[in-house]
Amino acid sequence: MQGLLDQHVVAGNGRALGMVVAMADYFAGRVSNVIRRYSIERHWTSLNEETGGMNDVLYQLYTITNDQRHLLLAHLFDKPCFLGLLAVQADSLSDFHANTHIPVVVGGQMRYEVTGDPLYKEIAAFFMDTVNSSHAYATGGTSVNEFWSDPKRLAENLTTETQESCTTYNMLKVSRHLFRWTKEIAYADYYERALINGVLSIQRDRDPGVMIYMLPQGPGSSKERSYHKWGTPHDSFWCCYGTGIESFSKLGDSIYFEEKGERPALYIIQFIPSTFNWRTAGLAVTLKLEPLSSSDQYLQVSLSISAKTVSQFATLNVRIPSWTSLIGAKATLNDKDLELISPGTFLTISKQWDSGDRLSLQLPIHLRTEAIKDDRPEYASIQAVLFGPFLLAGLTTGDWDAKTGGATAAPSDWITPVPPESDSQLVTLVQESGGKAFVLSTVNGSLKMQKRPKDSGGTDAAVHATFRLVPHEGAGAGAAAMLEPLDMPGMVITDMLTVSAEKSSGAPFNVVPGLDGAPGSVSLELRARPGCYLVATGGGKKVQVGCGGVRKRGGDGGAGFRRAASFARAEPRRRHHPMSFAARGVRRSFLLEPLFTLRDESYTIYFNLGS
Repeated sequence: MQGLLDQHVVAGNGRALGMVVAMADYFAGRVSNVIRRYSIERHWTSLNEETGGMNDVLYQLYTITNDQRHLLLAHLFDKPCFLGLLAVQADSLSDFHANTHIPVVVGGQMRYEVTGDPLYKEIAAFFMDTVNSSHAYATGGTSVNEFWSDPKRLAENLTTETQESCTTYNMLKVSRHLFRWTKEIAYADYYERALINGVLSIQRDRDPGVMIYMLPQGPGSSKERSYHKWGTPHDSFWCCYGTGIESFSKLGDSIYFEEKGERPALYIIQFIPSTFNWRTAGLAVTLKLEPLSSSDQYLQVSLSISAKTVSQFATLNVRIPSWTSLIGAKATLNDKDLELISPGTFLTISKQWDSGDRLSLQLPIHLRTEAIKDDRPEYASIQAVLFGPFLLAGLTTGDWDAKTGGATAAPSDWITPVPPESDSQLVTLVQESGGKAFVLSTVNGSLKMQKRPKDSGGTDAAVHATFRLVPHEGAGAGAAAMLEPLDMPGMVITDMLTVSAEKSSGAPFNVVPGLDGAPGSVSLELRARPGCYLVATGGGKKVQVGCGGVRKRGGDGGAGFRRAASFARAEPRRRHHPMSFAARGVRRSFLLEPLFTLRDESYTIYFNLGS
C-alpha cells in the first residue's frame, strides 16, 4: 500500500491511488466483520501479528482522500495495548516484537500530524528516549531475536541475532519526525549514529544485492556467521531486503530541512557531501568534507554558496554535534572568524547570501568510550569505542579484554592511531607447493601456512595472511625488520614463531634476497641465529626454523631447503582503513576499524575495560 501511495504522491499516478483506496475498502470490510461477528477485543488481538505500518499509510491516505472511513480505519490499527503503555510513560517494551511496534509509533506520529492530538507527539518522544536510554546498542540499533529484552539488560544479549535491520530503518523515521517537530539536536545526532553504523553496516561492501538481516554484536561475531548470514542478489528477499534497499536509496533523505516563512531558513543536520538546490532562497548550497583519517584531530566541513537568482536574506543553521568539543573548534565565514558555540546546538547565520560565500567548520573529533545499556555493576566495564560518530570494531575471534591502564585512563592512553606509513609496509608472503599457493598466516597466536584466500580483503583468512614488515630500530642500514600481524598492531613474531608483545632481541628478522634466487622473493633469517630461516615444511603447510640447509649436499643439493625458506613478496591480502587504530589488550592488541567497513571478518564492538 505504501509503495502504491508513493507512486501517486511522487509520480502522480492516479491509478495507483485507486488501487490503494480499493485495498483500504477491502481491509475495512475485513475489520468490520471481525468486530461485528466477534468483538473489538478480537480485532486488537489480531494486531499482535506483524501488521506493519497500517495506521501510518492509512493516515497518509486520509490526508489525500479526506474520507472519514480511512481515518477511522487508521485509528483501528493504533494498537492501544502498546501505545497506551507509552502514553502513561511506562517502559514495558520487553517481549514486544520490535519491528511490529516501531511502525505503530510511526503511525502514531502521523496521527499527530493529521489530527493535532499532542498525546501522540508525547508518545513518540517518550518511546524514542526509552529505546535510546535502555534498549539501544552503540550502533543505534535495537532488538535481540527480533524482540525487545528487559530494559538496561543488553550485556546478556550480545549475540549474533541482534539489531534486526528493519528496526533501524523504522527508528530513523521516528527520529526524523521528532527532529522536524522539535529541532532538537539529540534526534539529529541519533540519525547520524544509526545511519553510519546501523545502515551502512548492513551491505557487504559494494556488493549489490548482498545485505544482512541481523547485525551481530557479540565478541568474535561475523556478519557472515549470523543465522541468516549475508543474503544473495537473486535468492533472498527478507523484510530487511526491502527496508535495506530503501535505506540506501535514502542516504540523502535527511541532510537538509527547510523552514519556510517570510525569511527562509535551512537546517543542515548531516555531514554528507551533497548539493541542495534551495529554491525558496534562490541559492545552491554545496557541502564538502575533507577525507578523515585516524591521525586527524578535526573533521573539516565546508559549505559553499552560489546564488541562482537575486540573492535573498536567509538563515543557515548548521548542527554542531554533541560528540565534538568547544576546545579547538573553529568556524569562519569568508575567512573571518565567527563566535564559537557549544556542541549540541546550531551555528546560526542570517545574512544576505551571495555567490562565493563560504562557511568553514573545524570540529574536533575524539576517541571516546560508551558503556553498554546495562545498569548492573558487574557489567559497567563493558564499553564500546567511538571516534566521533563512527563505531570502531576490534578484529578478534573472541578476545575482548582491553588493557586501559586504570579506571581514570583516557581512551587515548590505550588507543593510538595506526601510523599513515603503515599501509606501505604491509605484505603477504606466498609460497608455491605441489601446484598450490600457500600464505604465511597467524593461527591462534602461531605461524602456519594456509591456502591463499580467494577473496582479498574482508575475511579472517585475508587478515591473518597480512603482516607489517616494520624496520627494526637501531639496525643500521640493513634489512632487519619485525614481522607484525595486521590484526595485532605492536606485537611481533618471535624466534619461537609465536606472537608476543615483547620486542626482544629474538624478534627481528633479516629480510634477505630469497635463497631460491627467484626474482622478488625474500627469505627471513633470524638475526639472533645467523644461518637459520623461516621454512615451510610438510607440503607447504607447517612453519618452523631451519638452519644450515643452504650448505647441504647430496639429494637435491639443498635446493629443497632453499625453496622452503623463500617466499614471494605479494600485495597484502588486506589493508588498513584510513580510520584504523591500535588498542592495547590484556593478552593481545586489537586493530580497530569502523564497523561499517567490515565484511566477513570476526570482530567485537564491545570491550571489557575492567580486566
